[in-house]
Amino acid sequence: MSEASHAAAQARIDETVKGNDVVLFMKGSPLFPQCGFSSRAVAILEHCGVTFESVDVLQDMEVRQGIKEYSDWPTIPQLYIKGEFVGGSDIMMEMYEAGELQSLMQEKGVKAAAAE
Repeated sequence: MSEASHAAAQARIDETVKGNDVVLFMKGSPLFPQCGFSSRAVAILEHCGVTFESVDVLQDMEVRQGIKEYSDWPTIPQLYIKGEFVGGSDIMMEMYEAGELQSLMQEKGVKAAAAE
């Protein structure tokens, strides 16, 4: 990866993280996750009832590598809330089960989607 493409990938990641309230960098899409950890992360966010942006790292190898550097976290999926790195699916699960993830979203002003 060239220095320019690396910088461009970091800029895209930064723009995505800062431009959305909730972002999940994952393998696959929310409708078709490509790994169990990404599937679990999507399910947790859906249970929280929040709207989130997803980024399929399998579609862009520079983003797949770049997100690990951006967060200094070695694995995917990765959750960001209001620009802040939260963690991967294990951390999400622990926080969700303890009610901490829901509390964090409330504190950050992330509103749950209207119930249908």
